[in-house]
This record gives sequence, C-alpha cells and structure tokens, in this order.
Amino acid sequence: MGSEHLSPENVPSQSTGLFLLGRPMLTGPADRFAQIRRYNIMENDRDIRPLAERCRPGTLEAFVGQEHLLGPGKILRSVIDKKTVFSMLLWGEPGCGKTTLARLIAGHCGMEAHFLSAVSSGVPEVRKVIERGKENRKNGVQTLLFLDEIHRFNKAQQDAVLGAVESGDIVLIGATTENPSFQVIAPLLSRCRVVRLHPLAEKDLMRILEGALEGDPALAASGVRIDTSEKEKLVALAQGDARRMLNVLEQAALLAGEGPITDQVIAEALRGVVVYYDRAGDRHYDTISAFIKSMRGSDPDAAVYYLARMLVAGEDPVFIARRMVIFASEDVGNASPQALPIAVAAMTAAQNIGPPEAEIILAQCATFLASSPKSNASYMALMKAKERAGDFSIEIPMHLRNAPTKLMSGMGYSKGYRYPHDYEGHFIHERYLPEKLASEHYYRPSSEGSEKAIAERLARLWPERFGK
Repeated sequence: MGSEHLSPENVPSQSTGLFLLGRPMLTGPADRFAQIRRYNIMENDRDIRPLAERCRPGTLEAFVGQEHLLGPGKILRSVIDKKTVFSMLLWGEPGCGKTTLARLIAGHCGMEAHFLSAVSSGVPEVRKVIERGKENRKNGVQTLLFLDEIHRFNKAQQDAVLGAVESGDIVLIGATTENPSFQVIAPLLSRCRVVRLHPLAEKDLMRILEGALEGDPALAASGVRIDTSEKEKLVALAQGDARRMLNVLEQAALLAGEGPITDQVIAEALRGVVVYYDRAGDRHYDTISAFIKSMRGSDPDAAVYYLARMLVAGEDPVFIARRMVIFASEDVGNASPQALPIAVAAMTAAQNIGPPEAEIILAQCATFLASSPKSNASYMALMKAKERAGDFSIEIPMHLRNAPTKLMSGMGYSKGYRYPHDYEGHFIHERYLPEKLASEHYYRPSSEGSEKAIAERLARLWPERFGK
C-alpha cells in the first residue's frame, strides 16, 4: 500500500457495519475520474475490493475484539470519546484490527488522516504529510499520520517523524507486528504510547465470519452455503487473523460455486496460504522461548511440539540446534555431562545433513535434553564469579603465577606451588582463590543426576565450603 488520504468530512459509513472508503481529497481531473469510477462501482453493487476490505467496521460499536482497550471505561475508548488522541504504536499480529482501528479513530475524532506504508513510502511522503499537518494546525484541524509497518523504517526515517510528533503537527499512529522496544528508536518510543492488540479470540472471529456471511452483498448474492462445522474450521485455521479468515472464505466461496463450502473446498482455498512466522519477529522469539522453557521444564511432549512448529514454519534447523547446544550447558550442565556432546553432534548433523532428515536428529536431541536431569549450577557460578571478576585490583596469588624466566622466579612467581599429582588421591589442600576472595563460594552443585556424585566428591575434598 502506498498512501491513502481520508479528509475529515469523509468518515466511515455510520449506517452499516461495513467500512466504505470516503471521498479522497481531489487534486486533479485524474483523481476526480477515479473517485467517480469508485462511486459508480459501489452504486452498482459491484464493489471489487477484497472481502476483508469490504467488511471493515464503520463504527467503534461494530469493531470486534480488543475489549481490553475499547471496552467501557478503558483508556483507549476514553481518549477516543473525548477526542484527545495521543500518538501511539499499535503492536499486534496481522489481522487483529490495527489499520481499522486507526481509520475509526480518525473518523470519530474528525481528523484528516493520511495512510502510508513503510514498505512503499519514505521520508519525502512523510514530510508532505507533516507540511499538511502544519497548515491544518493553523486551522484547528488535527492531522493523523498512520504509518503501517513502522518497524521497517530505519533510524533516519523514524527521526524524520520525531519533530512533528513532538510539536503536535501530527498525531502518529504506527502499526507494527514486532516488538517496538527493539524496532523503534528510543526518542520516538518515549513520545508514543505502546498499545498492545491481541490476536482475535475464536468467538470474535465467529462474529466477524457471521457478519460477513449475512452483511456482504456479494456473498449473499452468490448464495454461499456453509455449515457450522466448516465455520468452526475456518475460525480455527485463522489463528486469530480476521483478514486471513475472510480471504480464505472468499476464495472458498468462489471455488464452491453453487455448491456448499466443504472441508475439501476449504483445503483447496488454503493452498498457498503462507504461515505467519517472521524469523525476525515476535513469533520467532516467542516460539523458541516456549521451546527452551519446555525443555527446561522437563516436558518432552511440549518441547517436540514447539520444535515441530518451528520446522513447519521454515525455521533454520541450525539455529534450533545452536540453541540446544547452549541449553545443554546452561540448563543441563553437569547433571548430565553427555548432554553437551550430544547437542554438539546434533548441530553438526544439522549443518551437514540438512532437512528433512536432520529434523529427526533434532527431535532426538530435544527429547533427550527435556528428559535429562537439570542443573544450572555452572551457569550460576559463572554469573556470580563475573560480579567479582571485574575488579582487577585483586592480585592473583604468587604461587599460582607462571614463571617462564629466571627473573620471574626470583621475584617469587610460582614459589611454593604444590603439584596435586604428587600427592595421594591427586589432591592437596591449597589456596587457589585470591586472599581477598578466600571466603567466596560460586559453584554449588545440585543433587541431580551426575552432579550429585560431583557434589559428594567436592564435599569430601573441601568440607569447609562444599560440606555445608
């Protein structure tokens, strides 16, 4: 989408649940012709826009979902009703209503709205809107800039918006599917409120589906027939994305012709539909997080499910394998020392074999790690030690220092060091920590798996520290 302009007198239709684009600003004969043509199409009930576009709600009352934002007394609904809209970042997955909400805000508050996409627009287009905003401000009219996929703007491009937001020349509504904390520059983030939209619940999707079937003239004219079970299937397949559901419904209606929409028709309509999973986006991080936490929680079923989910979405097997190598040390550790070489072997296999065969190896490794005894003692020891390690004023004991020259030997380097292998049990009590840290204790082995035997041995060798 490039840019789209809605003037304040052209708010969404208040008479129906369908969103009808209002009159655009006229800038020339070509625009006027396009406007007339659009009206003629709609007047003749031959609206050629996609079903999802035709079914955009025209009022806040008709908007489905996001009750935590738009319900009675909720903050966003309150500021909209008071027409005191602030700049905000709408963060949510595709099809949850970000663009529609921005349109409704503009219409309800009587704002001149400009819709740009960060994919196809740049700084010149943004500056034109800002200049328009300055003019409108003189006349007491607010200007809304909706910037879709704002996370695709680089730092310099986001900087171009900053001053206008700060001065109030525009109200910015940015839409993003990715966490703004990582994708939006700090100065802009501090001047906008992050509004989190949730994926639509199944009950909300069913309301939208029923509304489309009952209220869209084109669907009604086609005589589309669909049973409750198929409706439920469409809702389930939507995964919280209303646009995706309506697109599949529209395609299914075309494929069915005069017949009913069956499971087979839905399956055919779904061909080529891309699974929403951006390797740089939240679903990527959320899924790998769930995978790691399931292994940490010793649930092999959940671990292999999230593994499969990543593989189906096209995640890089090597990325998954690398995370398992880290997990083998961080979360399994010495409770099962063989976990690390097994994870490294799985990573090597993923690199050399590739999918789909490598997926089997990843599954074996994931279920092994999930089923293994757990210990983060090594990891915690490292974190605690690092808290002290930055103090380089603490001297390394002389007897532990290397003495490669006579000069250094003469200075006392390595003097008094006792070689453990010269003693019974290959052990001799010695002070290895610096004197200042003699009472510090970092590694606390667990009682899980192989680490239990490690704990017992250390308790025998160092009863003052490990025998407690």
